[in-house]
Amino acid sequence: MAAPSSVQAPAKRSLEELAFDNTFVRELPADPEAGNSLRQVFGALYSRVSPTPAAGEARLVAYSKEVAELLDLDPSECERPEFALLMAGAAPLPGSEPYAQCYGGHQFGQWAGQLGDGRAITLGEVVNSRGQRWELQLKGAGRTPYSRRADGRAVLRSSLREFVCSEAMAALGVPTTRALSLVNTGDKVMRDMFYNGDVKFEPGAVVCRVSPSFVRFGTFQLPVSRGPEEHGLVRQTADYVIRHHFPDIEKEHDGEGKYLAWLREVTLRTARLAAAWQGVGFVHGVLNTDNMSILGVTIGLTDWIL
Repeated sequence: MAAPSSVQAPAKRSLEELAFDNTFVRELPADPEAGNSLRQVFGALYSRVSPTPAAGEARLVAYSKEVAELLDLDPSECERPEFALLMAGAAPLPGSEPYAQCYGGHQFGQWAGQLGDGRAITLGEVVNSRGQRWELQLKGAGRTPYSRRADGRAVLRSSLREFVCSEAMAALGVPTTRALSLVNTGDKVMRDMFYNGDVKFEPGAVVCRVSPSFVRFGTFQLPVSRGPEEHGLVRQTADYVIRHHFPDIEKEHDGEGKYLAWLREVTLRTARLAAAWQGVGFVHGVLNTDNMSILGVTIGLTDWIL
C-alpha cells in the first residue's frame, strides 16, 4: 500500500472565495480623483477606476485550467455563466479593488511622458494556498484616465494572440504573464488594422491577464522625469516591490545596499528573459520600457513573432 502523500493538494475555491489581498492599493499612493476622465496624474501610482461594461452579451471563448489552478480557482468555476460577465468587467468580482496604473516610458527611442494603463484595469491580488501572489488584470475593459484618444477596448483578433502566446510561452519555459480567460464582449469595436484608413468593425474582447506584478520599468521612469518633488515615489515603489517580490533581498540586505542588490537581480532577470526569447525565436513587437516588467517576465503580447 502506498504511503499517503505529504504534498497538500491545491485548494479549490469558487469565484466568490478567491483570497484577495490588495497590497498595491493599500500601501502605495492613489490619485485623489476617481473615475476615467482623461488627465495627467501626479504624485500617485494608480487611479481607482472600474471597468465599463460593454453593451453586448459576454461569451466565454477560452480559459486556462492551469492558470485557474494557480489561483486556487476550481476550473469548473470558469464554466459558470457568471464567469464571462466577471471576466468581461460587466460585473464586480467580490474582493476586487479595481485600478489603472500610472507610468511612463520610452517608446521607439523617444520619451513619451505619461502613458499608464490605457485599456487595462487591475482587479486586485489573489494569494493562493502556497503563498503565491497573482494580480488579475482585465485588458480591454474600458477607458481609464490614461486612455488618451483611445476607446479602452480590445478586439478579439489581438486578444486571442495575447491569450495564446501567454500560455505558449509558459509551456516553453519562458518567463511570462499568464492568461486566465478570453471573453467575447458581444460588442463591435472600430479598428484600422493596417493603419491605411480602412476602418472596420471587429468583435470586442477582454483577456484576463495574470502576473505576480504589473510594475514596469516605466513605473519608475515617470516620477524621475518629473523632478525632485516626485523622487520619493521611486524609493517608495522600490521598497514595495522588494518587500513583496524580492523577499530574499529584503532579508539579506539593508540600507542602500538592498537597492544595488535589487538592481543587479532585475538586470540578471531581464538578461535571462532576452536569452529565453532568443532560444525560442520570439520577437517582441512593442519592446518599449512601458512593456518591460520589473520581474523579468514577458508582458504586452499583442504584437509578436514566434
